[in-house]
Amino acid sequence: MPDFPIRKILVAVEDVFHEGGPSVEIPRRRGSALALVKNPFAGRYAPELQSAMEDLKPLGSLLTERLIAAFGDQAESIDAYGKGAIVGTAGEIEHGALWHVPGGYAMRDRISPSKAIVPSAMKVGGFGASLDVPLGHVNAAYVRSHFDAVTVTAPDGPRGDEILFCLAMSCGGRVHARMGGLEARDVTGEDGLR
Repeated sequence: MPDFPIRKILVAVEDVFHEGGPSVEIPRRRGSALALVKNPFAGRYAPELQSAMEDLKPLGSLLTERLIAAFGDQAESIDAYGKGAIVGTAGEIEHGALWHVPGGYAMRDRISPSKAIVPSAMKVGGFGASLDVPLGHVNAAYVRSHFDAVTVTAPDGPRGDEILFCLAMSCGGRVHARMGGLEARDVTGEDGLR
């Protein structure tokens, strides 16, 4: 059973009032929760990794709860999500893929309904590397207004033998979204697309 000891958790939330156009009455809230953890596979090739996803489920739940709590009075309005990982340089990108099930399903279990796939990004990087974590609507991948990204970074990580695992969420679409397509209010939420 692999162990992923946590070195640090960071939670950040921002309120967006405008993006150059008129200010909105209720700002769009978006945020991220990330953890720097020890990579038990660093420095070696492990032919079997999938079982380690089970070991990361508590971390997925912990970050989900921390991030939802940080949204405060807007927590019930969360309607976009995404996940990501930055693997330290002694690891491989496949170690970041361990986050697909524990990170994605932790959010989907708490945000209901949530039929759409959780967008994801991962890479290998060193100290201070940043990652643009994609966001998408929780019920319908075709909702263009919710296509966005939250940039995450930890100034002191990931170390070579660490992984930065991250979750991101937001309330509503981009403040000045006007690119057409399926509107959030018209989502049927049956197939994860529309």
